[in-house]
This record gives sequence, C-alpha cells and structure tokens, in this order.
Amino acid sequence: PPPERPGLASKMPGVIKIQYCVKCKWQLRAAWLAQELLSTFERDEVISEVALVPSVQVSGVFEVTCDGKTVWSRKAEGRFPEAKELKQRVRDVLAPGRDLGHSDAAPAAKKAKTEAER
Repeated sequence: PPPERPGLASKMPGVIKIQYCVKCKWQLRAAWLAQELLSTFERDEVISEVALVPSVQVSGVFEVTCDGKTVWSRKAEGRFPEAKELKQRVRDVLAPGRDLGHSDAAPAAKKAKTEAER
C-alpha cells in the first residue's frame, strides 16, 4: 500500500456513495448533489470521498449512503432529495453539531408561527 500522508482520507471516515440509474440518465443529478456536498463540507474535513456509482442492474435506483448508512433512498422517499435535505442528513451522520447556515434556516412561515407560539 502507498505510504500514509498527513491530512488525507485515512483520517476521515465520510465516504459518501451516490448510486444512480444509468438507464434513467440520472448521472447529472448525482454529480450535482456530489458537488453540493463537497462544496458544503470542504472545510470541515469530514468527507474523504464522494463516489458516483452507476447502476445498470437495478433500474430506477437513486440512493445515497454515508459510511454505509442509507441517508436517502428514492424508493423509500418516493422522490429525489432537495440539496438542503441531503446536506442536513449527511451532516447529521458526519458532523451533528455543525450549523449549515441558510440550509438550516426555517422557512419564513414556519419561523413566524414558532415565534407567535412563544
């Protein structure tokens, strides 16, 4: 094996895999979400790898795993994730205390209702 180098993936768990259906042509969606995750968590040193996993055998699959744990399944959810939702779920696994800024902000209507209840 290659020698260990400081600051590389060996120190970080954070292996994210995005499996997508090739026949459905979901590669662009998978690549976009991978880019969103990488740009959101690039300074946190919690993601060591984001892999795009094309699926020819299983039609209609779109599944995101983080360290082997499913964080999104199109089959289970019945839809694709919004970038915000996926970032929150990945954060909950890899960096639970991290604030995602605007991705964590409550929608205005919900925020107003919460404040009115106080």
